[in-house]
Amino acid sequence: MKNNFFSILSIDKKNLNLKTEIEGGLATFFTMCYIIFVQPVVLSRLNMDIGAVMIATCISSAIACFAMGILANYPVALAPGMGHNFLFVSIATAYGLSFQQALGIVFISGMLFVVLSFIPFREKILNEIPMGIKHGISVGIGFLITLIGLEWSGIVVGAPGTYIGLGKLNSNYVLISLIGFIVIIFLTLKNKKSAIIWGILTSTFLSLLLGFSKFSGVVDYPPSLYPTFWKLEINKDFFSLSFLNVIFTFLFLDVFDTVGTLVGVGEQGKFLVNGKLPRAKQAFLADAIGTVAGSIFGTSTVTSYIESASGISVGAKTGIASIVTGILFLLSIFFYPLVRTVGSAYVTENGLVLYPTIAPALIFVGFLMISNIKKIDFANYEESIPAFLAVVLIPLGFSISDGIAISFITFCIIKILLFKFKDISFVVYILTLIFLFRYIFI
Repeated sequence: MKNNFFSILSIDKKNLNLKTEIEGGLATFFTMCYIIFVQPVVLSRLNMDIGAVMIATCISSAIACFAMGILANYPVALAPGMGHNFLFVSIATAYGLSFQQALGIVFISGMLFVVLSFIPFREKILNEIPMGIKHGISVGIGFLITLIGLEWSGIVVGAPGTYIGLGKLNSNYVLISLIGFIVIIFLTLKNKKSAIIWGILTSTFLSLLLGFSKFSGVVDYPPSLYPTFWKLEINKDFFSLSFLNVIFTFLFLDVFDTVGTLVGVGEQGKFLVNGKLPRAKQAFLADAIGTVAGSIFGTSTVTSYIESASGISVGAKTGIASIVTGILFLLSIFFYPLVRTVGSAYVTENGLVLYPTIAPALIFVGFLMISNIKKIDFANYEESIPAFLAVVLIPLGFSISDGIAISFITFCIIKILLFKFKDISFVVYILTLIFLFRYIFI
């Protein structure tokens, strides 16, 4: 195979099965397109325009998918990442940032990822982050997403004297979410690739039937992108030590997700050669391009989706499948009325703002992320204790960045107490010092 930077030019046309590639692209899209419905609801917490976020999500996903297909020639699709969107909201809330400033931070982290894509240092950074912390962060974010899903369904609510308690389980809005969740489980057990989207649509139908949602239509002209397009703001304070930990948190989470996904789907698709992924530089670059595009159009970090495995499972082997997925994302911009119907909120008599149509998807995605807990070596306390703190502090502290920071600090303290200084890499030292600076001086 020729060594082209635009790797799609190296496709072996003799062994190309175009029908299979198209089917793979379709399978991947219907497995991950729930993000079109979820993303606008999540970012609306920062008063971002739902229609503009939906368009930004579709366009940035399409750009990233095209980049992955053309540059890396892999059937790996990309979109704003679950977990990254909640990080986006939690960081903005914790630091008192406007969504414009939060987009600016995503832009900076994306540009850093572009630079890292061209240098071998990217593998060094990834390899030097302790595995326990990596898995702990993923599990912690999974628990946070699950908690939010349970809250949005009304299954758990704030309770006097405790953090949370059970809600009114026999209420119709809870039943709507539970039925949607059961549909997702059933279809997943039947190996249906679009289980999550059918769960969302089932909950939406029941919500409409019982009067919790209002039908807004299915197809229409796309809404304006103006409320979010090129609204990012880059403050000079972002380059101070106090914000470095935020930028690095966005960056490393993107790197973690990208590598984890590429390795996972690479093993399934038999793309790995001697344990390494050919054209990794182009794959990283495609991911970084997606994040930069997302910040410009108005959405949170774009990353590679493990749901791409569904397309690979039906036989997709080339970037054509990713391009097909990207085209479907572009076509989705005409379905804003459906997105508005699915994402409409219901306010209870007690003032609770619920999203019973979206909640089942969040709970299930959280479950998928929590499954990484089996990868933590709990017998090794030096690794598992920092991981444990990330797992519990991210959801209970309702802060992804704080959970990550404290897990790094704890890891270093343990190693120093045991005089295992060589076990602490330069990258971990630097990140820990940045995190400590934030807690001590800010």
